[in-house]
Amino acid sequence: MWKKELKPIGSDGIRRPGISARFEHPVAAERQKLTTPQAIRKLRETAGDVTIVICPITVAELAHGIYRADTPERSRMRRQFLDELKASLPIYPITESIGEVVARVGAEQAAKGVVLPLADLMIGACALEFGYAVATRNVRHFRMIPDLTVLQL
Repeated sequence: MWKKELKPIGSDGIRRPGISARFEHPVAAERQKLTTPQAIRKLRETAGDVTIVICPITVAELAHGIYRADTPERSRMRRQFLDELKASLPIYPITESIGEVVARVGAEQAAKGVVLPLADLMIGACALEFGYAVATRNVRHFRMIPDLTVLQL
């Protein structure tokens, strides 16, 4: 398992492992002709029996792809993917305490000469705050965030 510390989810106080999924542009799903449920199922096969959440930054990244689509059909398919994803997975908010993690980690890494893209830093900080790993295809920047566990998809 790639969890160091498990944080409680829900009112029952039961500690559960989890990941913050970073569904990059749904190009991989498009190329493989995967539906949203199939993409989530594939993630679960890789990640195991863990809670899967997404960060609002992931929503923004996917929505950006909708507006950048080169055809109306591709835009419609990406919209459907995102809407189904939002209906299927919880979206954890960016909170004040996550903002503090972004500031601390970003400043500490910048002092070492490591510049992290703000979006990746925010997704990573969200995962750190909830004690989750990040599951992504693009691990490069996430591996530069101290104490963050990264699962490559």
